[in-house]
Amino acid sequence: MSSDRDQELALRRQRLVMRSAQLRLRLAGQAEVLRAPLALADTAGAAVQWLRRHPYALIGPVMLLAALRPARALRWAGRLWWGWRTFRQTGRWLASTKILRR
Repeated sequence: MSSDRDQELALRRQRLVMRSAQLRLRLAGQAEVLRAPLALADTAGAAVQWLRRHPYALIGPVMLLAALRPARALRWAGRLWWGWRTFRQTGRWLASTKILRR
């Protein structure tokens, strides 16, 4: 009688292992859709890290823009300044409301 029970359990285990393998394959197929966006995010992250290590790399393009299109450069400088201030104020506000702890 114990042998029948052992066989039942072994068969059930085998079915569960097969089901697990099927589910893993299905998940891998569904996750394939995320491969391109995640690769793009990785590339963007690497670019940001590179710019953090080499901040002077931005000086050339910014100076070129300022020389060729001074009005556009001033407009973008104002937008960037506004964005930076808004970012900092939002961070302070979140910290003060205890939503975000540093």
